[in-house]
Amino acid sequence: MGQRASGNIILIGFSTTGKSVVGREVARRLGWDFVDTDEQIVSLAGKGISQIFAVDGEPRFREWESEVLGEACRRERVVIATGGGAIVDPNNRELVFKTGVAICLEAKPETIYERLLTAVKNSGDTAVRPLLAGDNPLARIRSLKESRQPYYALADWTVNTDYLTIEEVCDEVVRGWGYGGRRFGPGGASGNSGETKDVACVVRTSTASYPVYVGWGGLDRLGELMRGVGLKDVAYLVSDETVFSYYGPRVQQSLERAGFLVHPLAVSPGEGSKTLGTATKIYDWLVEHHAERGQAIVAVGGGMVTDLAGLVAATFLRGLPLVHVSTSLLGMVDAAVGGKVAVDHPQAKNLIGAFYQPRLVLADVETLKTLTKRELRSGWAELIKHALIMDEELLRLLEDNANKLLQLESAISTEAIKRSVVLKAGVVSEDEREEGKRMILNYGHTIGHALEAAAGYGRFLHGEAVAIGMMGAALLSQRLGLLPKEVVERQRALLQMFGLPTSCSEVDLSSLLRAMELDKKVSGKAVRWVLLEGIGKTVIRDDVAIEDVVGVIKELVTSVAV
Repeated sequence: MGQRASGNIILIGFSTTGKSVVGREVARRLGWDFVDTDEQIVSLAGKGISQIFAVDGEPRFREWESEVLGEACRRERVVIATGGGAIVDPNNRELVFKTGVAICLEAKPETIYERLLTAVKNSGDTAVRPLLAGDNPLARIRSLKESRQPYYALADWTVNTDYLTIEEVCDEVVRGWGYGGRRFGPGGASGNSGETKDVACVVRTSTASYPVYVGWGGLDRLGELMRGVGLKDVAYLVSDETVFSYYGPRVQQSLERAGFLVHPLAVSPGEGSKTLGTATKIYDWLVEHHAERGQAIVAVGGGMVTDLAGLVAATFLRGLPLVHVSTSLLGMVDAAVGGKVAVDHPQAKNLIGAFYQPRLVLADVETLKTLTKRELRSGWAELIKHALIMDEELLRLLEDNANKLLQLESAISTEAIKRSVVLKAGVVSEDEREEGKRMILNYGHTIGHALEAAAGYGRFLHGEAVAIGMMGAALLSQRLGLLPKEVVERQRALLQMFGLPTSCSEVDLSSLLRAMELDKKVSGKAVRWVLLEGIGKTVIRDDVAIEDVVGVIKELVTSVAV
C-alpha cells in the first residue's frame, strides 16, 4: 500500500459524495477520531445549516467553517469530513495541504441529484433542500459543482463514488492515504508546503494536467517548480526585449540554480511579432542549438509571447514541453491558461494555431508593477469578462475594489487574479478544444478581434478591443431582447471604472465585417455570438441578423466609415 502517513485524512468534495459516512467508517478502521465540520458548526451555532444561511448569512457560516476546520487540523490521527465549499477558501486550502492528505470524493451531477432526492425522501433533511430549489435543480448542482471543480482537482487522491459501495470507497480512501502519505514524515507535513504554495488550481484536460501558480513574488522558484513537474537539463527561454530586460536575468538565474542549461532569445515586443515569420526565426534558433525532445521552451512575457512561443513548442519536433511564465495581467488570466496557441494572419487574429497545454504556469503578480497603466487597465478587461459571464461575486469584488486593483494592491489583486484563473481553468478542464462551454470565453471577442484586425494591429491593446467588443455584445443582447438595459449600463460603468473604452471612432465598417467573417468562431458561414441573458448567464446565437449587427456597430463605433 505504500508508506503510511502521519498526516490526517481530510475528505473534500461536493454534497452527497459520501464524506460523512465514509469518514466515520475509515476512522473506525484506523482507530482514529472523526470530525464532521458541518456537524461541529451546527453544534457551535445551535441551529441547522439551512437556518445559519438564512439567519446569519453565508459569510458567518464560512467563518465558523474555517474555525472548526482549524481546530480539527491541529489534532492528530483524525479523519475530517469537510463541507462542499470549504476547500474554496485559500486559507482553508493551505491548512488542508499542510496538515493532511486531501482525498476528494467525486460523483457525477446526475448522481448527486438522485442522492439528494433520496436523502430528502428518507429523512426530510432540510440541509440539502436549497440545492433542490428552483425549476432546474440539476442545472444548479452542475453549475455550483463546476465552479468548485478546480479546487477539488487539487486533491492528493480522488475516488469516483458513482458505482462503488461504501466499503469500496473506504478501501480507496485508505489506499489513497497510503500513497499520499509519502508527503509526510514523523513530524507531520514536510516539504510539500513549498510545492503547493500559491497553487491557484490544477487544470485537468483529456490530454494534460498541470498546476497554475498565482502569488506575489515567486519568480525565483521557477527552476524548482519545473524540476517538480519532471523537467530538466536544457531550457529555451523565449521573451520579448522589454520583458527580458526586466526579468530575463532573474529567470535565467533561477533555472541555472536548478541545474538547467539556459539558452535565451528575445524578440521585438508587440503584436507585430506574433507572425509565422517570427516563429520561423525561433525554429531556426532551436535548430542552431540542436534542441531535442524533452527540452522545455519557457515563455516569459505577456499574451504575445505566450501565443508565439506556445505555437513553436507545439510544432517543433512535434512538440516540446512548454512552461508559461506570465508577466502581463492579460497573460495570467487568459493566454497562459488553457493551451490555445497561435500567430496572427494579416487579415485576422489567431488564425494559425493549435491547442497545446503547458506543463506548468507561473503567474507572479508582482511582475505587473512594471506594466504601463494602459497595459494594466487592458488586462482587467479579461477579469471583467470572466465575472460577467460566470461569477457575480467576482463582479462585485471588482466593482468594490476598482481603485485598489488599479493601484495593484498586493492582497486584493492576487485574490482577484486567482479567482479569475480558477474560473478559466474550470472551463478549460471541461472543454479543452472549444467544442462546447469554452465558447463562452469569447464574450466580446467577435467584435474585439475584428477591431484589432480592421484598425491595424497596434492601435488597440487586446483588452481595450475586448472592452469595446463586450459593449457591442451587451448592446446586441439588449437589441435582441435578451438583456435588461440596467445590466448593460452596469457593465458600461464597470469598464469605465477601470479606464477601459466603451466605444471608438474611425473604423471602416466593411473591414470590420470582413474580419468578423474570418473569425475562428464562424461555423457554416454564420458568426456564433456569445451573448448575455444576465450576469453569469450566457447564450450562443448563430442566427443574429446582419442588420442588428450593423446597427450595434454604428452605435458602438462613432464616425464609422462605410
